[in-house]
Amino acid sequence: MDPDWTLLLAILAIVLIVHRWLTGNHDYFHHKPIPSMAVRPIMGSTGPLLLKKCTFPEFVQDGYRKFAAARVFGLFDTNIPMYVICDPDLIKRIAVTDFDHFMDHRPIFGASNSDHPNLLFEKTLFALTGQKWKNMRSTLSPAFTGSKMRQMFKFVVQCSESMIRFYQGQPRGQSYEMKDVFSRFANDVIATCAFGIEVDSLRKKDNEFYVHGSKMLQLTRLSVVARILGYRFAPTLMGRLGLDINDQAQNQYFSSLVKETVKTRNVEGILRPDMVHLLMQAKQGTLNHQVETEQNKGFATVEESTFTKTQSPNSMTEVEMIAQCLMFFLAGFDTVSTCLTFTAYELALNPTIQNKLYEEIRKTHTTLHGKSLDYETLQKMTYMDMVISEVLRKWPAIAALDRLCVKDYELDAGNGLKFTIDRGSGMWIPVHAMHHDPKYYPNPERFQPERFSEENKAGINLGAYLPFGVGPRNCIGSRFALMEVKAIVYHMLLSFSFEKTAKTLVPVEIVKGFAPLKPKDGVFLEFRSREVA
Repeated sequence: MDPDWTLLLAILAIVLIVHRWLTGNHDYFHHKPIPSMAVRPIMGSTGPLLLKKCTFPEFVQDGYRKFAAARVFGLFDTNIPMYVICDPDLIKRIAVTDFDHFMDHRPIFGASNSDHPNLLFEKTLFALTGQKWKNMRSTLSPAFTGSKMRQMFKFVVQCSESMIRFYQGQPRGQSYEMKDVFSRFANDVIATCAFGIEVDSLRKKDNEFYVHGSKMLQLTRLSVVARILGYRFAPTLMGRLGLDINDQAQNQYFSSLVKETVKTRNVEGILRPDMVHLLMQAKQGTLNHQVETEQNKGFATVEESTFTKTQSPNSMTEVEMIAQCLMFFLAGFDTVSTCLTFTAYELALNPTIQNKLYEEIRKTHTTLHGKSLDYETLQKMTYMDMVISEVLRKWPAIAALDRLCVKDYELDAGNGLKFTIDRGSGMWIPVHAMHHDPKYYPNPERFQPERFSEENKAGINLGAYLPFGVGPRNCIGSRFALMEVKAIVYHMLLSFSFEKTAKTLVPVEIVKGFAPLKPKDGVFLEFRSREVA
């Protein structure tokens, strides 16, 4: 055969093989009795996100509306089939009742199963799978009870009061970018509560803790993307090389920080009621579950499942302990600052609501007779809880929760809808779309804290309110996050009002693509001083 023809046939064969590899499972949903989104090679159904033509919340909501009559629909996240579960009853069944079939998060990258000390991310609670996750969740859950939050609350108050003093000393009439403001506050809270150190990110803007932490959250950097792809296609090799998703400089910094803190406390016998102390107990296997009764816990707070409570706590290695400190930073830094950013934004746009919240804060302050705010008093503030609950409804930090089907599951959705969800398939629970469905929340774009009043919240479908997730794999730190958010809102509004400026963009524009909820051009507001009556 002519060499040119041989080469042409070889190229054609390679093209066909690659095309088959890229599209071989694209008919997956054709064999399921549910509707599905269009799919294209490489991008799957998520082309608009990958090309940054829409935000993640918009993408989730568009699919939810397009298949409004469906309880479940399908799509492809690149080449991975995903079931989008739109019905609260089915969500409960999948995420709670039959949790053993959907125990894991869908892996962002392949697990290396390596014990290399450089690898921290895959040892965090979020990334762990199966029995390893269950053991770690059971070990950590006693650290996030109401009584433990009460012990740490004084550190949050100290950070809040320090922040107030800083802005009281600034010239009046300035416009501040809220994400930056509250990221620095969240950074200081995590530093003192999770790592046992004190930093001041407002007065020392380039402190080492903040700089390393901020860089660790820049997940779209080329080097990070390259490592994620490396783990997707060659996880074992990446593990053997000790290449973590985070830069080694950041891993070494936080590892050294935890090791030095633990060493100092052991040598000097220091007992400080923070997360490091609790993890030191967990490392020794002495952090146990306690029966607690908690009142006024906050509407959005999620409960720990008996699925992990019934498990006996386990000890953990030093590397695992460091990884959990890292997880607290990654989970708490961005989500808390995002919630606070949109809280300030909504209060500035709704002065009547802001004034009503201020009145509750002022009256609460009066009852303290000059003492600092305490955890129990904060928990009793009903309108504060209504406001924050509504912020979390309208602006959930996570547009869609994810799960992985770990073993074949026969879903009987009723009305003749019955099919198998195959092992290895992914799940999306469309939180943003459900939070904006007028079926559950009339006039959903309106900011209306009264939805969560005592007389109204009983009518809320809890399966359609999921700011901190659902089931045993919900957010372990919901109490901590709510405590932190409410504490700084209390202190800020006691001294300032949030006011729009010429730089305030209404409506706010959100960053497009597969990005966490974040204002594209920031949220700029003025902190206008006021006198406490």
